[in-house]
Amino acid sequence: MDRRRFLHGTGLAAAGGTIAAASGLPAPAIAQDVRRWTMVTSWPANLPGPGIAANKLAERITALSGGRLEVEVSASGELVPGRQVFDAVSEGTAELYHSVPAYWGSKSIGILLFGSQPFGLTAEEQHGWILHGGGQGLYDAMYERFGIKPFLCGNSGPQWAGWFREELTSIDDLRGLRFRTTGLASEMMSRVGAAVQAMGGGDMFQALQSGALDAGEFIGPWSDSALGFHQIASNYYWPGVGEPSSAEECGVNKAAFDDLPADLQQAVALACQSLYDEVTTDYNTNHARALKQLVEDEGVQVRRLPDDIITGLGTAAGEVIAELRENDDALVRDIVESFLAYRQSMVDYMPFATAGQMNARTGDFSYG
Repeated sequence: MDRRRFLHGTGLAAAGGTIAAASGLPAPAIAQDVRRWTMVTSWPANLPGPGIAANKLAERITALSGGRLEVEVSASGELVPGRQVFDAVSEGTAELYHSVPAYWGSKSIGILLFGSQPFGLTAEEQHGWILHGGGQGLYDAMYERFGIKPFLCGNSGPQWAGWFREELTSIDDLRGLRFRTTGLASEMMSRVGAAVQAMGGGDMFQALQSGALDAGEFIGPWSDSALGFHQIASNYYWPGVGEPSSAEECGVNKAAFDDLPADLQQAVALACQSLYDEVTTDYNTNHARALKQLVEDEGVQVRRLPDDIITGLGTAAGEVIAELRENDDALVRDIVESFLAYRQSMVDYMPFATAGQMNARTGDFSYG
């Protein structure tokens, strides 16, 4: 959709100065061709975590374009429902969206790997696969089928296993449990007998409150506390092996993207890439703060999943990936093999690097 407007004179110069002041970038002298794009999102307005990240992305694209590409954010339900933003951008109703790949498995199951994988990649590793392991080319090839140019633009970091009314003692407790999750984690949970339901965070709260759900996971302490899940289910379980990280993405209508001059295409790409680490560290920082408050002020019980549940989920996840390797779609098979190759390289190396350092710093010694 082309929303170009030609603005002249002091009004535009003032707008450019405002953007520059907010971003720290130099103001353009005059931007003669201003395009106005709409970003639809899967999130309530200003939801801690993804809602805030969407706003940051819109602001950064506008700033890096020197005011020539202005992005206005439309929260979930304002223009289209949150689960319809992919279709809205594919069809040209909006120019871009902010969401997560975990929501688009009905388009192709291969899409899910670009967001998260059970027992898969950390946030840092996920970005590494995309940038250095061949992931972006496969990402582009898959989304081109739908007329979308995709970019990763953030990550929630390690997600949590979820909120449960009752304490878990064994994998038998998951059988028949009405549980909210998304992506490949839903396939994994189904295989151990859970009755999986997919829904947004706000709907999850209502379903827990009404008794339609027994348990569920959304993101992590920061976002989860804002939605109030702890008011209904006080047992908060880790580790979230279904989503060791969960990438956020920006999908751009490909025709609109291709119509941009090269410098504005780069502004969009750099805005997404530059936000990935900023968003991830924002999540981790605020998750830590929120968890402390949930425990100290709200009485939340932090519990580790029993070993037999982790083992059972790992076996189920392996079955899901094995089936994906035999998928009828050659592109899906290529995505899986690329992911597995990168994952194995990280499995081989990270015990000496990140895992080694994290284990060392938990030692019993005086520090600080």
